[in-house]
This record gives sequence, C-alpha cells and structure tokens, in this order.
Amino acid sequence: MRGMLRSRWWLVVAVAAIPWALSRSAESPGPAAVAPVPVEQPLPYSHKTHIALGLQCRDCHSIAEPGFLAGYPAESKCMACHSSIKADSPHIQRLAEFESGGEAVPWKRVYRVPDFVWFSHASHVDDAAVECETCHGPVAEREVLFQEKPTTMASCMECHARHNAPNDCDLCHDPG
Repeated sequence: MRGMLRSRWWLVVAVAAIPWALSRSAESPGPAAVAPVPVEQPLPYSHKTHIALGLQCRDCHSIAEPGFLAGYPAESKCMACHSSIKADSPHIQRLAEFESGGEAVPWKRVYRVPDFVWFSHASHVDDAAVECETCHGPVAEREVLFQEKPTTMASCMECHARHNAPNDCDLCHDPG
C-alpha cells in the first residue's frame, strides 16, 4: 500500500509539472539550454560541403527498421566518391583503411536521449513529416556538428504541444 501511494505521489508531481514544462522555451537560457560545443569526430566531416553538393540527410542517414535510429553511412558509400575525390587526403586514406578492414568509423553521437525514453526517428520523419532541421538545426550551415537543441522532456513536450502531437506519458515512457 505504501509503495502504491508513493508511486501515485510521483505521478501527481509529474502531472503537476506538465504546465511548467510546456511553458518553458526550448531556446531559453537555463538548465535546458545547450552550449554549441562541437563533437570531435574520428574523421573530419563537413555537412555544409556535402549538402552543398546535393546530398540529402536520408542519402547517408537511413532509418532502418524498427525506426529508432538514423544510422551512419556505410564506409563503402563514402568511398564510392572518395576513391577518386581527395583520395590523397590523409583523412580519406584513413576512411579507406576502415573500409578495407571491414571496420565501421567510430563516429560519436551528437544527440542522445535517456535509455528510459522511447524515441523513433521513423515516427517523426516518416509519419509526421518533421524536417531534420527541426531538431538538428541548420546542419547545412555547419562544418562541425554540436547539439543544437536539448533533448529534455520539457523541450520535447513543448514541441509536441506546438504541433498538436500527443503528450501522453506512455508515448515516450513504458508504463510497465
């Protein structure tokens, strides 16, 4: 009985916090603000350069089933062009070594949601037609990437409220 009361108390606190969470601006300064610190990657990569050449996000970042993650491109995909473009670059030579060794480039993630949060790129990109820039910012203008927006519950709930998307707890959290 005591555990049930305690869990209900937390539910009351969480529900009471929803209006506050929705009133916070994802861009406002404070604990939810994101500092533009580039993530150092194992190989330099300019999204700005590649997008200017006509590549689109989904050309490299496919969303495989079940749709949670937008993946990284296969090294062979990069080498399809780079076997002849900038092939003398030490960075491209390192990329070629990854490919020839059958090893994936150990790219570092820029965005991460907590393990207890269910997030699906497919639901957002394919089903709701959310543009990548909505969450990832103007990637086409970036030489290096950094986390443009917070991945906090408040920022996600605010976005859902702006777009009339559901904000039910079990949308992102397992009720079990």
